[in-house]
This record gives sequence, C-alpha cells and structure tokens, in this order.
Amino acid sequence: MGINLNLFMKQNFNNLSLRPPLFYSWKYGIRFEICNPSVMEHEDTNNLKQIKERSTDIFNQVFQDTDDIFLITDVHCERNNTFLQKRPTNVYRKYIRSREVLNKLQHTVLPSQLWDECEEDFDDMVTHRFILRCKTSDIRYQPLLTAISYKDFWHPSRILKRNYSSGYDIYFVNITKRKIYHLYDDRGCDVIATNKDDLYPLYEIHSDWILDYDRDKINELFK
Repeated sequence: MGINLNLFMKQNFNNLSLRPPLFYSWKYGIRFEICNPSVMEHEDTNNLKQIKERSTDIFNQVFQDTDDIFLITDVHCERNNTFLQKRPTNVYRKYIRSREVLNKLQHTVLPSQLWDECEEDFDDMVTHRFILRCKTSDIRYQPLLTAISYKDFWHPSRILKRNYSSGYDIYFVNITKRKIYHLYDDRGCDVIATNKDDLYPLYEIHSDWILDYDRDKINELFK
C-alpha cells in the first residue's frame, strides 16, 4: 500500500501536525499573497484573474501530473454535528476524475486541528479528516482551487455551502517532491518543503507574490 500520511509526516516533517498556519509552524516555507488586498469586491474581474493566476501558477510549480500526492480535506465541526453522516463532503465526488481512485478514500475523526492558543475553546470540536492517495493528474485541481478561493464568499462552487457551521482546510501533499501546498482562502497560500533548496526555484520565480508582512523573514531564509 506504500507510505501513509502519518509515516510521511514523521519521516519528512518531524511529525508536524497538518493545521493552519503551516508557514509559521515549519522552518522552510513561503507565504504568498493571492488576492489583491486593495480591491474591496471579491468578484472584481481583475481580482478573480489574479487569484486564478497565482493559485494555479504556484500549484503548477509544486506539482507535476505524475507526482504521488495525498489530497487531504479537514472538516472542522462540533462533535455532535451529523452533517457528514448524512451528506459526505463533495470535494472528492466533484474533483476526482476516477471512481476507482475515489474508492481509496479514507476517513478518520481527530481532535480539533484548528489553530488557537486557547485549546479549551475547542473541547467540543472535532476534525473529520479525509485522505486520498492519488496522482496529481487524478484531480480536477483548477476548479477545486477556485472553490477554495470562495471559502468566505457565496458561490455555487463553494465547498460545504449547505453546512455553514463547519469550516475546512484542504492540503495537497506532494509525496514525490516532499512539499505541501495549502491555499487557506482567497487571501493567501502557504508552501512548505522538507528543505529550503527545494523551495528556491519557487522563491525566485514568484518573489513578487510573497506576502509583504513576511517578506523579510522569507528573504532571510534564502540568503
């Protein structure tokens, strides 16, 4: 069956927990600005164009069609929320090309993976984690990235649009290249890697897209 997610994270990321914000949790990473913060309307044509260009271009720098990956969807909800029992998340049914691949989907329930310094706030929360091992080419990733970018806005493609009380995070874990891509919403995207040399080409190509708030820290990493 090959490597599982827990073993992969242990061997390559020192048992790092998959939880936001990845950039601040790992020593080798880049945080990119995706949307245009000066635009007030998400639906602004230029803003949507920038979101699509940046999220897709960064993804294509991190992944190739033949790479082995984990596609991970974390759904954060209250412990007694029965939504996922009645209606499974549509991430996999809509964005995976092959039913045969989809049959490999795994599901587990974890303590809340939401980031917060006050852990007691999440005592009644759990995270439903869906894990699919596949190839990059198995995923319709462009419309999936678009759906993620509407996380905070109404849109027909919005994920979990009928379950507003739940939040989610979607991680693309590149097993082959030992990198992780997390588009956390329309604002930004984290990419981390096992070592900084693997991130340098991405840094060189898209340095203009780095979030200004973290630019000094990232520039220092690649000196």
